[in-house]
Formats: sequence, structure tokens, C-alpha cells
Amino acid sequence: MALPQVAPLESPEIEEAPADDRPWVTIVWDDPVNLMSYVTWVFQKIFGFSKEKAEALMLDVHNKGRAVVSSGARERMEMDASQLHGYGLWATVDRE
Repeated sequence: MALPQVAPLESPEIEEAPADDRPWVTIVWDDPVNLMSYVTWVFQKIFGFSKEKAEALMLDVHNKGRAVVSSGARERMEMDASQLHGYGLWATVDRE
């Protein structure tokens, strides 16, 4: 009885589309409603930023119209944006 011929397994050459490896970010946008001191406090409360870092980000929001406050996995960024919404801030999630 002859044993079946076994050819070595070869993996086919497959070209994969390059993954978009830009991280997801949470962006806070300027609004005419919230006080600068409140926005600073929210950044400290949610993200644990130092007062100095929270103030710098708040000033970016105020002066530049927006600031990236967190980056990482999409699900985490959506959770961050949701928390910011809970404090009345305007936040969106996007690719960096």
C-alpha cells in the first residue's frame, strides 16, 4: 500500500491592503457655552491631567478651536467622547 504524497504547505502570496495605522483620536471643539475653568476641570477629572496640561489643552481649544485630548483604540476614543458629552463638551472621534 503506497502512502499518499504530501506536498509541503505553501502560503499563497496575497497582497493585503495596507492597514490604516493612524491612531484614533478624541477631539474637543470650542463652544461658546463652557467656561475655560470648567473645561480645564473636566480634562483633569476625566483624563487625570495635571492642571498645567489641562490648561494647555483648554487654551488650544479656546485659541485654535480644537484640541486632541486622547488617542488610541477606536472603542476607547468613543468612550472618552461619550464621557466628555456627559460633561456638556463638544467632542468627536476621528483618525489623527
